[in-house]
Amino acid sequence: MISTVHSGFTPDTPSLSCDVVRPKCTDHSSTKRGTVTYPGVVSMQRVWTLSLLQLVALWANAAVLTENGLPILWDQAPSQLSDLPQADNVVTINPWNSLQRMSLYRILVGSTDKYMASMGTNDSASPLWGLPLQLAWKVRSGRLVDPTGATKCGQEGDPMCISTNSWWACVNYYLSVIPFLAAVQKGLIGDGLIQVQVQAPAEAAENSCTSYTDCSAKYPDLMAKWEEFFQTLKDVSASEISDFEKRDQILGAFWAGETLSLNTASSSCKAKMSYYSSPEVAFAKSWMNAADYVAAAYFQSSLNNSVLFMGPLPSRVLQEGDSAPNIADLSTEENHTLYIFGWMNRMNTILLGSPVKMWRSAMCSDKAREKGRELLQNLILDPKFAVSTFVSILTEMTRSCTGLST
Repeated sequence: MISTVHSGFTPDTPSLSCDVVRPKCTDHSSTKRGTVTYPGVVSMQRVWTLSLLQLVALWANAAVLTENGLPILWDQAPSQLSDLPQADNVVTINPWNSLQRMSLYRILVGSTDKYMASMGTNDSASPLWGLPLQLAWKVRSGRLVDPTGATKCGQEGDPMCISTNSWWACVNYYLSVIPFLAAVQKGLIGDGLIQVQVQAPAEAAENSCTSYTDCSAKYPDLMAKWEEFFQTLKDVSASEISDFEKRDQILGAFWAGETLSLNTASSSCKAKMSYYSSPEVAFAKSWMNAADYVAAAYFQSSLNNSVLFMGPLPSRVLQEGDSAPNIADLSTEENHTLYIFGWMNRMNTILLGSPVKMWRSAMCSDKAREKGRELLQNLILDPKFAVSTFVSILTEMTRSCTGLST
Protein backbone atom coordinates (compact mmCIF):
# COMPACT_ATOMS: atom_id res chain seq x y z
CA MET A 1 0.00 0.00 0.00
CA ILE A 2 1.24 3.49 -0.72
CA SER A 3 2.62 4.96 2.47
CA THR A 4 1.01 8.04 3.93
CA VAL A 5 2.83 10.95 5.51
CA HIS A 6 1.27 13.15 8.16
CA SER A 7 2.14 16.76 8.81
CA GLY A 8 5.41 17.82 10.34
CA PHE A 9 4.76 16.74 13.94
CA THR A 10 2.64 14.17 15.73
CA PRO A 11 1.36 15.58 19.02
CA ASP A 12 -1.14 13.86 21.26
CA THR A 13 -4.25 14.44 19.20
CA PRO A 14 -6.97 16.01 21.36
CA SER A 15 -10.54 14.86 21.12
CA LEU A 16 -12.72 17.80 20.17
CA SER A 17 -16.47 18.20 19.92
CA CYS A 18 -17.71 21.19 17.95
CA ASP A 19 -21.06 22.82 17.40
CA VAL A 20 -21.72 23.60 13.74
CA VAL A 21 -24.07 26.57 13.98
CA ARG A 22 -22.43 28.39 16.88
CA PRO A 23 -18.70 27.60 16.52
CA LYS A 24 -17.59 26.18 19.85
CA CYS A 25 -15.13 23.35 20.45
CA THR A 26 -14.55 21.40 23.65
CA ASP A 27 -11.21 19.67 24.29
CA HIS A 28 -11.71 16.23 25.86
CA SER A 29 -8.06 15.16 25.85
CA SER A 30 -6.48 13.74 28.99
CA THR A 31 -3.87 16.52 29.24
CA LYS A 32 -6.02 19.56 28.67
CA ARG A 33 -9.70 20.16 29.24
CA GLY A 34 -11.83 23.17 28.57
CA THR A 35 -14.18 24.90 26.22
CA VAL A 36 -13.13 27.36 23.56
CA THR A 37 -15.93 29.61 22.37
CA TYR A 38 -15.27 31.75 19.34
CA PRO A 39 -16.51 35.38 19.34
CA GLY A 40 -20.26 35.87 19.05
CA VAL A 41 -21.66 35.83 15.57
CA VAL A 42 -23.32 39.14 14.81
CA SER A 43 -24.07 38.43 11.17
CA MET A 44 -23.73 35.63 8.62
CA GLN A 45 -20.91 37.61 7.05
CA ARG A 46 -18.97 37.45 10.31
CA VAL A 47 -19.68 33.72 10.62
CA TRP A 48 -18.25 33.13 7.17
CA THR A 49 -15.23 35.36 7.74
CA LEU A 50 -14.37 33.58 10.94
CA SER A 51 -14.52 30.16 9.33
CA LEU A 52 -12.33 31.30 6.44
CA LEU A 53 -9.81 32.68 8.91
CA GLN A 54 -9.69 29.36 10.72
CA LEU A 55 -9.42 27.45 7.45
CA VAL A 56 -6.46 29.31 6.03
CA ALA A 57 -4.63 29.64 9.32
CA LEU A 58 -4.80 25.89 9.85
CA TRP A 59 -3.15 25.31 6.47
CA ALA A 60 0.10 26.84 7.75
CA ASN A 61 1.44 23.52 9.08
CA ALA A 62 2.17 21.70 5.85
CA ALA A 63 2.56 17.96 5.41
CA VAL A 64 5.45 16.61 3.37
CA LEU A 65 4.40 16.62 -0.28
CA THR A 66 7.85 17.33 -1.69
CA GLU A 67 11.23 15.70 -2.11
CA ASN A 68 14.25 17.99 -2.40
CA GLY A 69 11.86 20.92 -2.54
CA LEU A 70 9.89 19.60 -5.52
CA PRO A 71 6.67 17.55 -5.78
CA ILE A 72 7.14 13.87 -5.06
CA LEU A 73 7.94 11.83 -8.21
CA TRP A 74 9.14 15.03 -9.95
CA ASP A 75 12.77 13.96 -10.23
CA GLN A 76 11.83 10.54 -11.61
CA ALA A 77 9.28 11.85 -14.12
CA PRO A 78 10.38 12.45 -17.75
CA SER A 79 11.14 16.12 -18.36
CA GLN A 80 11.02 16.19 -22.17
CA LEU A 81 8.65 14.88 -24.82
CA SER A 82 11.59 12.96 -26.24
CA ASP A 83 11.83 11.02 -22.97
CA LEU A 84 8.37 9.54 -23.53
CA PRO A 85 7.61 6.56 -25.81
CA GLN A 86 7.30 7.63 -29.44
CA ALA A 87 7.31 6.33 -33.00
CA ASP A 88 7.00 8.20 -36.31
CA ASN A 89 6.82 11.59 -34.56
CA VAL A 90 3.90 10.44 -32.42
CA VAL A 91 4.43 10.52 -28.65
CA THR A 92 2.28 8.12 -26.64
CA ILE A 93 1.36 9.06 -23.09
CA ASN A 94 -0.11 6.78 -20.46
CA PRO A 95 -1.88 9.09 -17.98
CA TRP A 96 -2.82 6.08 -15.85
CA ASN A 97 0.78 5.81 -14.68
CA SER A 98 1.76 8.22 -11.90
CA LEU A 99 5.19 8.96 -13.33
CA GLN A 100 3.85 9.69 -16.79
CA ARG A 101 1.02 11.85 -15.44
CA MET A 102 3.56 13.77 -13.36
CA SER A 103 5.69 14.12 -16.49
CA LEU A 104 2.83 16.05 -18.14
CA TYR A 105 3.21 18.66 -15.42
CA ARG A 106 7.01 18.66 -15.47
CA ILE A 107 7.03 19.26 -19.23
CA LEU A 108 4.24 21.85 -18.95
CA VAL A 109 5.94 23.85 -16.19
CA GLY A 110 9.28 23.76 -18.00
CA SER A 111 7.78 24.78 -21.34
CA THR A 112 5.87 27.76 -19.95
CA ASP A 113 8.54 29.10 -17.60
CA LYS A 114 9.76 31.71 -20.08
CA TYR A 115 6.31 33.30 -20.10
CA MET A 116 6.08 33.56 -16.30
CA ALA A 117 8.62 36.33 -15.60
CA SER A 118 5.88 38.62 -14.26
CA MET A 119 4.95 36.06 -11.61
CA GLY A 120 8.11 36.43 -9.56
CA THR A 121 11.86 36.35 -9.48
CA ASN A 122 12.36 32.60 -9.58
CA ASP A 123 11.05 29.56 -11.45
CA SER A 124 8.88 28.38 -8.55
CA ALA A 125 6.41 31.28 -8.89
CA SER A 126 4.32 29.87 -11.76
CA PRO A 127 0.68 29.15 -10.81
CA LEU A 128 1.01 25.86 -12.68
CA TRP A 129 2.94 24.44 -9.70
CA GLY A 130 -0.37 23.94 -7.91
CA LEU A 131 -1.30 21.17 -10.35
CA PRO A 132 1.63 18.74 -9.74
CA LEU A 133 1.29 19.35 -6.01
CA GLN A 134 -2.36 18.31 -6.21
CA LEU A 135 -1.22 15.12 -7.90
CA ALA A 136 1.51 14.63 -5.28
CA TRP A 137 -1.04 14.83 -2.46
CA LYS A 138 -3.36 12.36 -4.20
CA VAL A 139 -0.50 9.91 -4.70
CA ARG A 140 0.82 10.31 -1.15
CA SER A 141 -2.61 9.95 0.47
CA GLY A 142 -3.57 6.82 -1.48
CA ARG A 143 -6.39 8.50 -3.38
CA LEU A 144 -5.31 7.09 -6.75
CA VAL A 145 -5.62 3.50 -5.50
CA ASP A 146 -8.53 1.37 -6.71
CA PRO A 147 -11.28 2.23 -4.21
CA THR A 148 -13.25 -0.92 -5.05
CA GLY A 149 -10.45 -3.21 -3.89
CA ALA A 150 -10.98 -5.33 -7.02
CA THR A 151 -7.40 -4.72 -8.20
CA LYS A 152 -4.02 -3.94 -6.65
CA CYS A 153 -3.69 -0.81 -8.78
CA GLY A 154 -1.69 1.80 -6.86
CA GLN A 155 -0.73 -0.63 -4.13
CA GLU A 156 2.43 -2.58 -3.40
CA GLY A 157 3.45 -4.48 -6.51
CA ASP A 158 1.92 -1.88 -8.83
CA PRO A 159 2.60 1.43 -7.06
CA MET A 160 2.69 3.65 -10.17
CA CYS A 161 -0.74 2.49 -11.36
CA ILE A 162 -3.55 5.06 -11.30
CA SER A 163 -6.93 3.39 -10.95
CA THR A 164 -9.60 4.19 -13.50
CA ASN A 165 -12.11 3.67 -10.66
CA SER A 166 -10.66 6.52 -8.58
CA TRP A 167 -12.82 9.65 -8.41
CA TRP A 168 -9.74 11.69 -7.51
CA ALA A 169 -7.83 10.35 -10.53
CA CYS A 170 -10.79 11.10 -12.77
CA VAL A 171 -10.97 14.71 -11.56
CA ASN A 172 -7.22 15.12 -11.97
CA TYR A 173 -7.46 13.86 -15.56
CA TYR A 174 -9.22 17.10 -16.52
CA LEU A 175 -6.45 19.07 -14.81
CA SER A 176 -3.59 17.23 -16.50
CA VAL A 177 -4.35 15.68 -19.88
CA ILE A 178 -6.59 18.49 -21.18
CA PRO A 179 -4.23 21.39 -20.30
CA PHE A 180 -1.27 19.44 -21.68
CA LEU A 181 -2.93 18.79 -25.04
CA ALA A 182 -4.02 22.44 -25.22
CA ALA A 183 -0.42 23.55 -24.65
CA VAL A 184 0.79 21.22 -27.40
CA GLN A 185 -1.86 22.59 -29.77
CA LYS A 186 -0.83 26.19 -29.04
CA GLY A 187 2.82 25.36 -29.77
CA LEU A 188 4.14 25.81 -26.25
CA ILE A 189 5.18 22.15 -26.19
CA GLY A 190 6.81 20.43 -29.14
CA ASP A 191 6.69 23.47 -31.44
CA GLY A 192 3.87 21.86 -33.39
CA LEU A 193 6.21 19.21 -34.84
CA ILE A 194 5.11 16.26 -32.72
CA GLN A 195 1.70 14.65 -32.35
CA VAL A 196 0.55 13.33 -29.00
CA GLN A 197 -1.57 10.25 -28.47
CA VAL A 198 -3.11 9.44 -25.10
CA GLN A 199 -3.76 5.89 -23.94
CA ALA A 200 -7.36 5.31 -22.93
CA PRO A 201 -8.11 1.98 -21.23
CA ALA A 202 -11.43 0.44 -22.21
CA GLU A 203 -12.78 0.79 -18.67
CA ALA A 204 -12.00 4.54 -18.75
CA ALA A 205 -13.15 5.25 -22.31
CA GLU A 206 -16.25 7.17 -21.21
CA ASN A 207 -14.24 9.81 -19.34
CA SER A 208 -11.09 9.73 -21.47
CA CYS A 209 -9.92 10.84 -24.89
CA THR A 210 -7.05 9.82 -27.12
CA SER A 211 -5.82 13.00 -28.84
CA TYR A 212 -6.33 16.74 -29.12
CA THR A 213 -8.97 16.19 -31.81
CA ASP A 214 -10.82 13.61 -29.75
CA CYS A 215 -10.64 15.68 -26.54
CA SER A 216 -11.79 18.81 -28.37
CA ALA A 217 -14.81 16.93 -29.72
CA LYS A 218 -15.72 15.58 -26.29
CA TYR A 219 -14.96 18.71 -24.27
CA PRO A 220 -14.95 21.66 -26.70
CA ASP A 221 -15.57 24.40 -24.11
CA LEU A 222 -12.94 23.06 -21.72
CA MET A 223 -10.28 22.65 -24.40
CA ALA A 224 -11.03 26.15 -25.69
CA LYS A 225 -10.70 27.60 -22.19
CA TRP A 226 -7.24 26.08 -21.68
CA GLU A 227 -6.15 27.16 -25.15
CA GLU A 228 -7.29 30.64 -24.21
CA PHE A 229 -5.09 30.48 -21.11
CA PHE A 230 -1.98 29.51 -23.07
CA GLN A 231 -2.66 32.14 -25.72
CA THR A 232 -3.15 34.72 -22.97
CA LEU A 233 0.14 33.60 -21.43
CA LYS A 234 2.00 34.22 -24.69
CA ASP A 235 0.27 37.49 -25.52
CA VAL A 236 0.44 39.04 -22.07
CA SER A 237 4.07 38.12 -21.47
CA ALA A 238 5.04 40.01 -24.64
CA SER A 239 2.86 43.06 -23.92
CA GLU A 240 3.93 46.46 -22.58
CA ILE A 241 1.58 46.45 -19.58
CA SER A 242 2.90 46.35 -16.00
CA ASP A 243 3.88 43.12 -14.27
CA PHE A 244 0.95 43.65 -11.91
CA GLU A 245 -1.49 43.70 -14.82
CA LYS A 246 0.25 40.73 -16.42
CA ARG A 247 -0.07 38.67 -13.26
CA ASP A 248 -3.74 39.52 -12.86
CA GLN A 249 -4.58 38.56 -16.45
CA ILE A 250 -2.53 35.35 -16.36
CA LEU A 251 -4.01 34.26 -13.04
CA GLY A 252 -7.52 35.09 -14.21
CA ALA A 253 -7.13 32.94 -17.33
CA PHE A 254 -5.49 30.15 -15.33
CA TRP A 255 -8.25 29.98 -12.73
CA ALA A 256 -10.90 30.13 -15.44
CA GLY A 257 -9.35 26.98 -16.92
CA GLU A 258 -8.99 25.22 -13.59
CA THR A 259 -12.54 26.11 -12.51
CA LEU A 260 -14.04 24.78 -15.73
CA SER A 261 -11.91 21.62 -15.41
CA LEU A 262 -13.32 21.04 -11.94
CA ASN A 263 -16.88 21.77 -13.06
CA THR A 264 -16.52 19.38 -16.00
CA ALA A 265 -15.00 16.71 -13.78
CA SER A 266 -17.76 17.13 -11.20
CA SER A 267 -20.27 15.95 -13.76
CA SER A 268 -18.15 13.40 -15.62
CA CYS A 269 -16.71 11.68 -12.54
CA LYS A 270 -19.80 11.73 -10.33
CA ALA A 271 -20.60 8.01 -10.63
CA LYS A 272 -17.21 7.07 -9.17
CA MET A 273 -18.15 8.65 -5.83
CA SER A 274 -20.24 5.55 -5.13
CA TYR A 275 -17.01 3.63 -4.43
CA TYR A 276 -16.18 5.73 -1.37
CA SER A 277 -17.35 6.07 2.21
CA SER A 278 -19.78 8.83 3.11
CA PRO A 279 -17.05 10.81 4.97
CA GLU A 280 -14.79 10.70 1.90
CA VAL A 281 -17.65 11.77 -0.37
CA ALA A 282 -18.45 14.67 1.96
CA PHE A 283 -14.81 15.70 1.98
CA ALA A 284 -14.56 15.49 -1.81
CA LYS A 285 -17.55 17.81 -2.15
CA SER A 286 -16.17 20.26 0.39
CA TRP A 287 -12.79 20.20 -1.40
CA MET A 288 -14.49 21.21 -4.63
CA ASN A 289 -16.40 23.94 -2.79
CA ALA A 290 -13.23 25.38 -1.23
CA ALA A 291 -11.69 25.76 -4.69
CA ASP A 292 -14.28 28.44 -5.47
CA TYR A 293 -12.81 30.76 -2.85
CA VAL A 294 -9.22 30.27 -3.92
CA ALA A 295 -10.16 30.77 -7.58
CA ALA A 296 -12.11 33.99 -6.97
CA ALA A 297 -9.03 35.63 -5.45
CA TYR A 298 -6.85 34.53 -8.39
CA PHE A 299 -4.60 32.84 -5.85
CA GLN A 300 -1.03 32.57 -7.07
CA SER A 301 -0.54 28.82 -6.67
CA SER A 302 3.25 28.95 -6.69
CA LEU A 303 5.29 26.06 -5.35
CA ASN A 304 5.57 27.48 -1.83
CA ASN A 305 2.02 28.79 -1.63
CA SER A 306 0.60 25.47 -2.83
CA VAL A 307 2.55 23.50 -0.22
CA LEU A 308 1.07 25.75 2.48
CA PHE A 309 -2.47 25.21 1.20
CA MET A 310 -2.27 21.47 0.52
CA GLY A 311 -0.04 20.22 3.31
CA PRO A 312 -2.73 19.74 5.99
CA LEU A 313 -5.20 17.97 3.69
CA PRO A 314 -6.05 14.46 4.98
CA SER A 315 -3.19 12.02 4.51
CA ARG A 316 -5.40 8.99 3.85
CA VAL A 317 -8.79 8.14 2.35
CA LEU A 318 -11.54 8.61 4.91
CA GLN A 319 -13.52 5.59 6.09
CA GLU A 320 -16.94 5.05 7.63
CA GLY A 321 -16.84 6.21 11.23
CA ASP A 322 -14.30 8.99 10.58
CA SER A 323 -15.66 12.21 12.00
CA ALA A 324 -13.50 15.31 12.14
CA PRO A 325 -12.17 16.72 14.35
CA ASN A 326 -12.04 13.37 16.20
CA ILE A 327 -10.08 11.15 13.79
CA ALA A 328 -7.40 9.65 16.03
CA ASP A 329 -4.79 8.72 13.41
CA LEU A 330 -4.88 12.08 11.60
CA SER A 331 -2.96 15.09 12.84
CA THR A 332 -4.56 18.03 14.60
CA GLU A 333 -4.10 20.15 11.46
CA GLU A 334 -5.77 17.55 9.24
CA ASN A 335 -8.70 17.18 11.64
CA HIS A 336 -9.23 20.94 11.78
CA THR A 337 -8.97 21.31 8.01
CA LEU A 338 -11.51 18.55 7.45
CA TYR A 339 -13.88 20.06 9.99
CA ILE A 340 -13.63 23.59 8.57
CA PHE A 341 -13.93 22.38 4.96
CA GLY A 342 -17.09 20.51 5.92
CA TRP A 343 -18.48 23.46 7.83
CA MET A 344 -17.79 25.80 4.90
CA ASN A 345 -19.65 23.52 2.52
CA ARG A 346 -22.62 23.08 4.84
CA MET A 347 -22.93 26.84 5.36
CA ASN A 348 -22.77 27.42 1.63
CA THR A 349 -25.51 24.84 1.09
CA ILE A 350 -27.73 26.17 3.88
CA LEU A 351 -27.34 29.75 2.68
CA LEU A 352 -27.97 28.81 -0.95
CA GLY A 353 -24.50 29.75 -2.12
CA SER A 354 -24.42 33.24 -0.59
CA PRO A 355 -20.99 32.82 1.13
CA VAL A 356 -19.35 32.06 -2.24
CA LYS A 357 -21.21 34.95 -3.84
CA MET A 358 -20.13 37.33 -1.10
CA TRP A 359 -16.46 36.40 -1.49
CA ARG A 360 -16.65 36.67 -5.27
CA SER A 361 -18.30 40.08 -5.02
CA ALA A 362 -15.38 41.31 -2.93
CA MET A 363 -12.88 40.11 -5.57
CA CYS A 364 -14.22 42.48 -8.24
CA SER A 365 -11.05 44.17 -9.55
CA ASP A 366 -7.34 43.55 -9.96
CA LYS A 367 -6.60 45.69 -6.89
CA ALA A 368 -9.27 43.92 -4.85
CA ARG A 369 -7.96 40.50 -5.86
CA GLU A 370 -4.43 41.50 -4.97
CA LYS A 371 -5.69 42.56 -1.56
CA GLY A 372 -7.60 39.29 -1.32
CA ARG A 373 -4.47 37.29 -2.07
CA GLU A 374 -2.51 39.31 0.47
CA LEU A 375 -5.26 38.66 2.98
CA LEU A 376 -5.05 34.92 2.35
CA GLN A 377 -1.27 35.01 2.61
CA ASN A 378 -1.46 36.87 5.94
CA LEU A 379 -3.88 34.32 7.29
CA ILE A 380 -1.65 31.43 6.19
CA LEU A 381 1.54 32.88 7.61
CA ASP A 382 0.03 34.32 10.79
CA PRO A 383 -2.63 32.15 12.49
CA LYS A 384 -3.22 34.97 14.99
CA PHE A 385 -4.16 37.46 12.29
CA ALA A 386 -7.00 39.43 13.88
CA VAL A 387 -10.52 38.47 12.86
CA SER A 388 -11.61 42.09 13.27
CA THR A 389 -8.96 43.17 10.74
CA PHE A 390 -10.11 40.55 8.26
CA VAL A 391 -13.77 41.54 8.73
CA SER A 392 -13.12 45.24 8.28
CA ILE A 393 -11.01 44.73 5.15
CA LEU A 394 -13.49 42.33 3.55
CA THR A 395 -16.43 44.60 4.39
CA GLU A 396 -14.66 47.59 2.89
CA MET A 397 -13.80 45.60 -0.25
CA THR A 398 -17.38 44.38 -0.66
CA ARG A 399 -18.86 47.85 -0.25
CA SER A 400 -16.36 49.33 -2.67
CA CYS A 401 -17.28 46.75 -5.29
CA THR A 402 -21.02 47.40 -4.90
CA GLY A 403 -20.58 51.17 -5.05
CA LEU A 404 -21.53 51.83 -1.42
CA SER A 405 -19.67 54.37 0.68
CA THR A 406 -17.18 53.05 3.22
